Amino acid sequence: MPAFVLEIGTEEMPARFLAGAEKELAERLSAALKAAGPAFSEPLVCSTPRRLVAYIDELAEMSAVYDEVVTGPSCKAAFDIGGRPTRAAEGFAESHGVTLKDVFVKETEKGPYIAVRKVMGGRETPALLSELCPEVILGLPFPKRMRWGTAETAFVRPIRWILALLGSIPVPFTAAGIASGTSTYGHRAHGPGPFTLRNASEYFALAAEKCRITVDGKERRRIIVEQGTELAAGKNGGILWKEPLLQEVQGLCEHPLPLLGSFNQAYLELPREVLLTSMERHQKSFGVEGENGRLLPYFLTVLNLSPENPDPARRGWERVLRARLEDARFFWKTDIACGGFEHWLAALETVIFLAPLGSMGEKTRRIEHLCAYLSENARCGLPRPMPSKEDVMRAGRVCKADLVSEMVKEFDVLQGIMGGIYAERFGESRDVADAVAEQYLPAGPDTPTPKTLCGALLSIADKADTLAGCFGLGMIPTGTADPYALRRAALGIARTACEKKLRFSADGLFAEALRCYGERAWKLEPEQALTRLRDFFRQRLKNLFTTEGAETLAADAVILSGADDVWAARERLAALTSFSRTEDFAAGVLIFKRAANIIHKLDGELEAAVNGLYDPGLLEHEAEKALAAELERLGPVFDRLWESDSYSELFALLNELRPTVDAFFNGVMVMCEDAALRLNRLNLLQALVSRLGRLADFSALQI
Repeated sequence: MPAFVLEIGTEEMPARFLAGAEKELAERLSAALKAAGPAFSEPLVCSTPRRLVAYIDELAEMSAVYDEVVTGPSCKAAFDIGGRPTRAAEGFAESHGVTLKDVFVKETEKGPYIAVRKVMGGRETPALLSELCPEVILGLPFPKRMRWGTAETAFVRPIRWILALLGSIPVPFTAAGIASGTSTYGHRAHGPGPFTLRNASEYFALAAEKCRITVDGKERRRIIVEQGTELAAGKNGGILWKEPLLQEVQGLCEHPLPLLGSFNQAYLELPREVLLTSMERHQKSFGVEGENGRLLPYFLTVLNLSPENPDPARRGWERVLRARLEDARFFWKTDIACGGFEHWLAALETVIFLAPLGSMGEKTRRIEHLCAYLSENARCGLPRPMPSKEDVMRAGRVCKADLVSEMVKEFDVLQGIMGGIYAERFGESRDVADAVAEQYLPAGPDTPTPKTLCGALLSIADKADTLAGCFGLGMIPTGTADPYALRRAALGIARTACEKKLRFSADGLFAEALRCYGERAWKLEPEQALTRLRDFFRQRLKNLFTTEGAETLAADAVILSGADDVWAARERLAALTSFSRTEDFAAGVLIFKRAANIIHKLDGELEAAVNGLYDPGLLEHEAEKALAAELERLGPVFDRLWESDSYSELFALLNELRPTVDAFFNGVMVMCEDAALRLNRLNLLQALVSRLGRLADFSALQI
């Protein structure tokens, strides 16, 4: 079978779009070929800034041939009373290009119908490709699209050429006003082209030898890493590879050439974070580290061509980086000349957080109060001491001070990080410095939480303040819109509480956060805002649990029973998940679910009267007496295990209770005619449900 190559040549595409475009092209081309019928090997999809390429090593020259039975009208409609074909039968045969002799009767679930057997497939692949390639190309989704010239077609960047070849056979079609052909273009400087491709199997050789490009991004990455590592080793150092930056850099070039530059050692007085940010963010370059873990006065950049003399290019990169480092050194010296945070704290009063929510100065005072609240009300299950209340409060007060520093004004990505560096420089405690540096963690679902407890408390307080204020203003995320990253904030609180084993009341924290704002013109009443915030937070908590692998119904059951203590909720979920794998799980859940459903279905006066307080004197049946005795016996055991967070042992108690509860339902009529007995039996069940309901809401489970 011949090879097939499809190349879409464009103006330079953003590097961040390439990985997604490769994935979409592979999936859409594979799906289109499967639907069309020809046999094919798995597509290899590659990209450079100027092209998207799909290469199939083997593609059949014709689609597979197969028989298909096409059903027509029912026999009642196809034949008259005398058994003669009707116009419906004749029309069916004509529409499929056959005669009535080819029509046969097929038995179906609805009765006998007429049908024909047709030979399908067998189309030549070039014709199929001519039809499907334009649809695949123009259907590719991108985060942003553009139009060019007078064309109505939108694509990520203007399409300049299309190469489509099956073996040595051209595949003709037109997409976005560009006709496909057999020519490709290479590197703008080293092999501009055009070059004619004689056979699809020769594509990669032509790209490397004449076009002078490396089409495969994995190969470009290998070249960058191997040659860059070798250059750094010559200076007794190692490259500080950053995966996102490496992915971006390989997507910015199609002819990579790593180049090592240097800068004046005097700039090493700058903090490591400042130096690396200057290199990585603005210059797309990598830092070089010595064996002692300290930065060396070198950087690695990647050119997109091979100059005869690389020195002018190196000097150009060094000159640009030197200017940025000189600015950074000026900002650094200006900032440390302040000698402390007090000047910046005063300046925060003029920096707006959100217009209705006041200034950043006000926000830091609210965070300071919430840090004190958490310090007094949170406890930690980790074997290390909690930070002092004074340090946590101080971290809250100064956490946003670096926003008005000269360095952060220039390098906004360093907010928080520079605050931690300045805190250490200005004589703040280590706990305060670390907390300020970690306050924005976690920055996403895959980023780490704060390492220190002081940082964890500060991070939670900051996020709780933002959530409470935004919900008070009615700024609640809808659909995909979340301009203030409230979902990320809620998820960050949940993750941090779980991973640091921090025990506190989430509802109490949000209520305190809203109280810190004082009297304001809220869009939502405080109680309404808190109710919606609690629901929102529990949805984020459910998202966290299911992302970690929990079953959706199990997560619902645990959260519905109470998720105020986030860490405890996750531990109960883990215990429920383990319990669900035991043989007795289904039988146990059904019994206790029955009890929970009876209570949940109550309404009116009866619902109000059911409080879990039953009268032992009204227990008539031996089964209900046995259940009351079992509840009395296991009550202290349950409370002791609950206090020690022994949730697996608590679920094991269900197996002890189940025979007694089963006997109760088999022998006792709960909803009897006697009102006093009925209420007493309902209260007995309520005593059972209210205790077990602290573990999980069994009515939410499906067995």
